[in-house]
Amino acid sequence: MKPNVRPANPCFSSGPCAKRPGWTVEALKAALVGRSHRAKIGKARLQEVVVRSRAILGIPENWRVAIVPASDTGAVEMALWSLLGARPVDVLVWESFGEGWATDVAKQLKLADARILSAPYGELPDLKAVDWNRDVVFTWNGTTSGARVPNGDWIAADRKGLAICDATSAVFAMDVAWQKLDVVTWSWQKVLGGEAAHGMLALSPRAVERLETYVPPWPLPKIFRLTSKGKVSAGIFEAETINTPSMLSVEDALDGLRWAEKLGGLSALKARSEANLAAIARWVERTPWIDFLVADPARRSSTSVCLKIVDDWFQRLPPEAQRDQVKRLEAMLDAEGAAYDIAGHRDALPGLRIWCGATVETSDVEALLPWLDWAYAEIRRPAAA
Repeated sequence: MKPNVRPANPCFSSGPCAKRPGWTVEALKAALVGRSHRAKIGKARLQEVVVRSRAILGIPENWRVAIVPASDTGAVEMALWSLLGARPVDVLVWESFGEGWATDVAKQLKLADARILSAPYGELPDLKAVDWNRDVVFTWNGTTSGARVPNGDWIAADRKGLAICDATSAVFAMDVAWQKLDVVTWSWQKVLGGEAAHGMLALSPRAVERLETYVPPWPLPKIFRLTSKGKVSAGIFEAETINTPSMLSVEDALDGLRWAEKLGGLSALKARSEANLAAIARWVERTPWIDFLVADPARRSSTSVCLKIVDDWFQRLPPEAQRDQVKRLEAMLDAEGAAYDIAGHRDALPGLRIWCGATVETSDVEALLPWLDWAYAEIRRPAAA
């Protein structure tokens, strides 16, 4: 039967993600609209984002942190185009974003000595095969596959190359091994539910040294340039953004950071996300038609939770028909106001993807699950008749 209790917040999109509980536009009332971001007060507000982010995430003091254009994508692109080419490179691919970085390396930068280490959706490449004499590009958490690296133990402490990590759906929800990394990127739109279009770029001293001792052989657009006259452009890491940021988005990012601090910081954010994953795990355990896309619990995302439909009827359908049925299920839940945007990513296997980051209430996840059972029974019904 159709459930009679809906999630209080049916937003389960994996980006942009749900706003924090209790968010209203009143959170933006102090935004510096109409003011220059280069004015003293505007610059202070931007610097506050950096300072609060550094504190919550435990970013080492000797790292440089900047707000950059074009969300996490822009931050990763800046790193790839500015840093790669000095050494051979390994790119780890197990979902669509990693595949995008591999395309940059192989087809746009056209690096001659590039290895692509890949694995199917739901799995990870052989982490032991990574050569740490090379630069290494990877995602910490595969947003479109639901697979994450289990920890930083596989990263060499004495590495010669740089560890360049897209961590946008991991930071603020998982432990990120900062001492094992050299470049970390993320955006405001993921775990803290901020607005899009702005990215964050964090660089270790080793990454800064690379910037100051290596000049890429290709032209760099203005929004990618991190150096001037052979030195890191210090202003970029002191809230002097390359382009004009939205002060509304800045205010929203600060609102999310302050909320995180009130909760108790990173440990509290992690606990909320892991509780959401646990609620889904209990449902999967008792539900025969569904399973996790990632078999190994240690490699299973607690934010972008990806599920596969294992029912025989569904598995007998051709892939396009499977996608059509998932779209039907998603549309039914959307029309009921029970869940928005829960279909798997267009590049992934046909299935479901449920955002379980810290801004999502576990009670909403638990309220969603009966609706998934109902919607699947509805799309399955013609076959059973």
